[in-house]
Amino acid sequence: MENYKGVIAIIIASILWGTTGTAANYSPNVSSLAIGAFSMGIGGILLVITARRKLLVDYMIILAQPKLLILGAASVAIYPLAFYTSMRLSGVAIGTVVSIATAPFFEAILEHLISKKNISLQWILSFVVGAIGIALLTLGREQSNNTASSINQQSLGILLGCIAGLTYAGYSWAAKRLIESGVHSKSSMSGLFGCAALFLLPSLWFTGDNLFSSSTNALVSLYMAIIPMFLGYLLFSFGLIYINASKATLLTLIEPLVATLLAVFIIGERFKVIGWIGVAFVSLCLLMQTIKPQEQL
Repeated sequence: MENYKGVIAIIIASILWGTTGTAANYSPNVSSLAIGAFSMGIGGILLVITARRKLLVDYMIILAQPKLLILGAASVAIYPLAFYTSMRLSGVAIGTVVSIATAPFFEAILEHLISKKNISLQWILSFVVGAIGIALLTLGREQSNNTASSINQQSLGILLGCIAGLTYAGYSWAAKRLIESGVHSKSSMSGLFGCAALFLLPSLWFTGDNLFSSSTNALVSLYMAIIPMFLGYLLFSFGLIYINASKATLLTLIEPLVATLLAVFIIGERFKVIGWIGVAFVSLCLLMQTIKPQEQL
């Protein structure tokens, strides 16, 4: 029963995260770097404020693991910059799909090589199904044009999505390791995000010109920081108490599903039949992971 609490919390967080690409689309004159830095930076500050009492208890344990802290904070700082730029270049659906779908792969490698955890058959099968779904979804997007610049732009977006997936897995793994060392889940996540905010927020001096240039830009910026980032990561840190980080990142495959639906019905991105078959495969992957949660990966 405890595992189900973690599963539900992470699914809700993933739904919130799935709205970010569509929300950012309403501020096209705001740099993707600014959107990522502001949302993750302000979200990190809010997490620190919320978890300040836990942090005062746990900060010595966190500082005693500087390599883990640096890895996690650097991953948090890089992730939103790569993620939002990936969506801007390759489209909301594909940028989100690639970023999230590659995270379980990197996460499993970290836990297997460093934490020496075995990978269950259930995880392998569900990941294969999910990977096939991601590939079909990526191939199924209808392109408005096929120029070399457009293809190069999408390729760069996919590469940045892979970088986002790597850093997403990196901070998820670091947060879980901190929790396993005795740090409260709120302290773990807020500590990493708070350190990342020290880098992200000053970068707005160079990139954040249009963040509040209109009421729409202001509303989008505040929504991104408070709802998907702050509330979403509170739920995510709660979920990490009950399930492994690799399973958590695999469950977040629901995020690209939400992002894809919003991109199609609100933004107007279009997909061929093969793309919708990919959506079905990713949905099956989620079902395989949530029907019977296990203690293994």
